[in-house]
Amino acid sequence: MKKILFVILLLSTYLNLLSAEITMLINKDYLNFPISNTQEREKMDFFPAEDQPWSVVIRLAKEKADYWVFYNVSHLKGKKITIKYDGDDSALKQIYQSDEPKESESFYKESNRPQFHFTTKRGWINDPNGLIYYDGEYHLFYQHNPMEREWENMHWGHAVSKDLIHWDELPTALFPDSLGTMFSGSAIIDYNNSAGYNKGKKPAMLAFYTAASSDRQVQCMAYSLDKGRTWTKYDKNPLIDSKEKWISQDTRDPKVIWYEPSKHWVMVLNERDGHSIYTSNNLKDWQYQSHVSGFWECPELFELAVDGDQNNKKWVMYGATGTYMIGSFDGKKFSPEAGKYFYNSGHLYAAQTFSNIPQNDGRRIQIGWGRIPQGDMPFNGMMMLPTELTLRTTKDGPRLFSQPVEETNILFEKKDSWENLSSSKANELLQKYKDKDRLRIRTKIKLSHATDAGFNLFGQRMISYDMNGNMLNNMFYSPQNPTSMELSADLFIDRTSIEVFFDEGIYTSYLGRNPDKNNSEGFHFWGNNIEVLKLEVYEVKSIWIDKIP
Repeated sequence: MKKILFVILLLSTYLNLLSAEITMLINKDYLNFPISNTQEREKMDFFPAEDQPWSVVIRLAKEKADYWVFYNVSHLKGKKITIKYDGDDSALKQIYQSDEPKESESFYKESNRPQFHFTTKRGWINDPNGLIYYDGEYHLFYQHNPMEREWENMHWGHAVSKDLIHWDELPTALFPDSLGTMFSGSAIIDYNNSAGYNKGKKPAMLAFYTAASSDRQVQCMAYSLDKGRTWTKYDKNPLIDSKEKWISQDTRDPKVIWYEPSKHWVMVLNERDGHSIYTSNNLKDWQYQSHVSGFWECPELFELAVDGDQNNKKWVMYGATGTYMIGSFDGKKFSPEAGKYFYNSGHLYAAQTFSNIPQNDGRRIQIGWGRIPQGDMPFNGMMMLPTELTLRTTKDGPRLFSQPVEETNILFEKKDSWENLSSSKANELLQKYKDKDRLRIRTKIKLSHATDAGFNLFGQRMISYDMNGNMLNNMFYSPQNPTSMELSADLFIDRTSIEVFFDEGIYTSYLGRNPDKNNSEGFHFWGNNIEVLKLEVYEVKSIWIDKIP
């Protein structure tokens, strides 16, 4: 009998170690979770009263935390939530409620915090999602792991801005559910009540997203009647389940647009080897129409006027990797005029453009994910500067240009300006700026006897131009004047990133900031007898100053 009781006791202890559970009444805004970088991930289930459950995996610290993360649970105030954890009970008991997130006193003060790019307070971010303008606010939803600084547990994070520059981070918009985690997607305003969710004169904001499980990715919808603050998922999700059609799990990232000539909705969906077109009248029932091969993830499809001429418009289709096609679109099929071109390279990925920009503005505004690590910080990933996309005539035909939106000008104050310098003189003048954590530098260089030239920061090549092979920052580049020896560049240098817009934005290079620790030269123009025709230096304001408590 004693032996049996001992076995039962051991089994009970073992089961308790495998699974732990707490229930609490939510009476504060935040739940705080201690994270250990060395702890193995364990499953955690959340069961809120009168709400849908969700699950994550988490490196919950048993003892000392390397950093803390949080959930904003203000929407659950006054309700009970049960948390089940497939790990140690002692770790689960470290979770606690508070009026402010744990470590909030350090938010935006961290040593590697980008100073003029959006980053989340805590956790991981990647693709921008659901970019939309509505009622005076730019909405930035984004792929977010709120539970640690590595990719996993995809939610839709949410931030809003009135100027595209200063962002307020809001509570999580979409949580994982029984269909899967929340992958990328888009948002629209349903002015015509196509989906039937409008309330009075208040149009619904609709989000279209991919729910991803271990073996299937399906397309879903949710709606909001309070400007994206809270969301209700469509009770008949999924809208599209196309795995069997494509014999592929890779069916994701729905981008929904309105096609005015035929007055129907269009969904561009990445499926297997390219982008598919679906159409709908009610945003719930979708019909497959066509497919364009050669793209990977995060589709975009939009129309732009060439050189601003409203009588000469073309459609642009692109994917996550920065390549695009120009062509025509009849509401069901995109027909490219030629092959693919590129307009950026480096660390930009999954860029998306804003929906619902007012007609009196008319810009096509884009934000992309910067695949740039932030070092040993409790947050990871960043959004690059918002840019305006235009189609302009070039010697090779119409091409896509990208330049920072005019709103960014409020960040910059010109400190110095010079013309017609030797490279050595320019290097000397820039010495006083070499230790700045953020700067903007505009320059134009002229090559005379040099076949290659460039511009470094502590040994890192920000500009590297090889005229023998026409290679600019490792990409083929032919200037508009093929005999020109001049190159202009607009450099935006933040704590962890460098963006270089060449020749008015015809090509952009996105770099992580990686100085050579053994190099002390600072800024350095190089090349045989090059001339620095123009050099301007701007100091850059921090977008977080007014956010610091």
